[in-house]
Amino acid sequence: MAGWVKFRLPLLFGLLVLSAAAAVFSAPDAGFIAGVWPVGLATGMVLIAPRRQVPALLATIFVVAVVSVALSAQPLDVSIGHGIAVILEVCVAVLVLSRLSRTGEGGGSLRTDADLRLWAIACFASAVVAGLALAATSAITDVGRPGLTGLGVGIAHLASQMLITPFFLRLPDHGAVARSGERFIQWVVVLGITPLLLLSPAAPGLIFMTIPILAWGALRITPSESLSQLVGVFMFAVVLSGLGRGPFPADPRSFGVPAEIHGVLLSGFAITCAIIVVPLLSRVGAYVGVARAADAERYLVTNIVDSATGVAIIVADEAGRIVRFNPGAERLLGYRADEVMGEFTSFLHTEDAIAEKAAELGVAPDYRSLILTLVAEPEAALIRVRRKDGVERVHSVTVTQLTDASGRPTGYLSTSEDVTDTVDVEEALRAALAAEQRAVERLREVDAVKDTFVSTVSHELRTPLTSILGYLELLSDGSLGGLDPGQFDALLRVTSNSHRLLSLIEDLLTLSTVAEHGMQEPWIAFDLRSALESAHAVVAPACATSRRAELVMDLPETEVRVEGDREMLERVVVNLLGNAVKFTPELGSIHVELEQVGAEAVLRVHDSGIGIPEDEQAELFTRFFRSSLARGQAIPGSGLGLSISHSIVERHGGSIGVRSVVGTGTTVEVRLPLSTGNVQDSTIVLLNDRAG
Repeated sequence: MAGWVKFRLPLLFGLLVLSAAAAVFSAPDAGFIAGVWPVGLATGMVLIAPRRQVPALLATIFVVAVVSVALSAQPLDVSIGHGIAVILEVCVAVLVLSRLSRTGEGGGSLRTDADLRLWAIACFASAVVAGLALAATSAITDVGRPGLTGLGVGIAHLASQMLITPFFLRLPDHGAVARSGERFIQWVVVLGITPLLLLSPAAPGLIFMTIPILAWGALRITPSESLSQLVGVFMFAVVLSGLGRGPFPADPRSFGVPAEIHGVLLSGFAITCAIIVVPLLSRVGAYVGVARAADAERYLVTNIVDSATGVAIIVADEAGRIVRFNPGAERLLGYRADEVMGEFTSFLHTEDAIAEKAAELGVAPDYRSLILTLVAEPEAALIRVRRKDGVERVHSVTVTQLTDASGRPTGYLSTSEDVTDTVDVEEALRAALAAEQRAVERLREVDAVKDTFVSTVSHELRTPLTSILGYLELLSDGSLGGLDPGQFDALLRVTSNSHRLLSLIEDLLTLSTVAEHGMQEPWIAFDLRSALESAHAVVAPACATSRRAELVMDLPETEVRVEGDREMLERVVVNLLGNAVKFTPELGSIHVELEQVGAEAVLRVHDSGIGIPEDEQAELFTRFFRSSLARGQAIPGSGLGLSISHSIVERHGGSIGVRSVVGTGTTVEVRLPLSTGNVQDSTIVLLNDRAG
């Protein structure tokens, strides 16, 4: 192949010289120029030549054109005129053909209708240029009749361009459509019958019987074979004409026509054949290309459809009869494809399923109305589908209407998946969610009743308990008479437990108040330091007498103003300090710190107590929760203090958190928003208060 590319121009040049000599041989004894000069071959050479070689190649073609005409006994000026006409014609043809679509190296393609139009324009335009140039030459040299000369040369060169230039263009690559037997017969007909038609001088009209034979080749064999047959038939006719045989003898007197246009009939025959053969082989190539693309697409679609084993794909014609049933449909529905072909798709659904879905969509309860509605639906629809074994399964179905190129409906495409298990799970989840919601509502009702009960009972218990404590106080101070030591000891125990009971009742009432009524409004702005000092006054005695623990308070020098229910926030501080004292062993330490951080007041209470296990810290703010360490060491408490504190802090728009390590201690941090207009000051005053 590389050798052909390297030597193709020299080989083509040799063929050009031989063809030009043949034109001289076939020329009439009396005429203006040689017969059908091979200008198409010259055009093809320039078309495929490298651009840098084109000027030299044009000069060479000019020389060949001049010499070949001169050898036919024409004057030198006529020969030069012919050479100029050939060069002009070649340039025009190449200029137009260079606009053909490119498919690779070399010339453009001749495969589309647009390519055919440009090819025809190139051939006719170049022939017109040649005819005008030779008519002008005839007029200038006063040789021949200009009009007839231009007509004869133009038609002859048009034939040459149409016959030869397709060989230099990229033809359709579809190969032979016919089988080998048909191709053999077609070649036998061309080689055996066509010469007989050309050799019959008695009936020149028979020559056109070769056109159907050549058209047969254009439709059924390869493009290169068809063009070869076309050129071969024409060359055989040219040779016969030069020998004075066949339907187009070289002697113009045979038909009584001027010598200048003796080749019009032969050229017209060639042009007629080319106009039929070249477009035919191009259209066959386009048809084969489209057919191959359609087959490839059909093969691809078939593979995709058949490989979708998890999806049922069913194609029905316009009447609803099944024409395709993929393996996925066989697997999901239990039918073989050959069992359902031609059946209406409605047999896959029970009447109840159709009526149920139609009612859901609000359409008439017939299958066609349902399908048309599903076609219009943008999303997949759930519908029951009956398997071969009679079991109904829920499928997620999408129906698409198929149309042809003109938009006419041709059928329907249905794709579906079995989603029965998914639907069952979703139904179970919905039922469970509904049951859970009912349970939550019931728990809320029970909780509300419980809170009401606790509040009512607490109120009812506080009054008699307060009275009991009053009488216990009278007994303890001797107002009701003296007591012996045993009685006084029992009285102290009863009084202690009564105070514990009253504290529990107060906690329950506080929790109920916060939950039901919130904080006291309107809120007031106050200095949070005063709340800490009040809480310190409450807790310090117990810290000094029972625990002998060190209590340190670090308070800022400037005010830390917050807004809220002062009494409730004081209770938070008392709860936190009380817990710190309660869970800190003797000789331990408790550190209280208050500071302003940005727009927040931050209170930290740190103790060196027993700590809280890490896996229990998430439950610290739950009502009645007590850590395992507190229970193990029998430390008294209701488990409500942190829960109450959490509720109060949250109602004030703040947050509370705990960090604790067992055996090391616990830090509780409370953050509250500062009152609007609060002035921040970073000065810290250290106040040490050792209870003792």
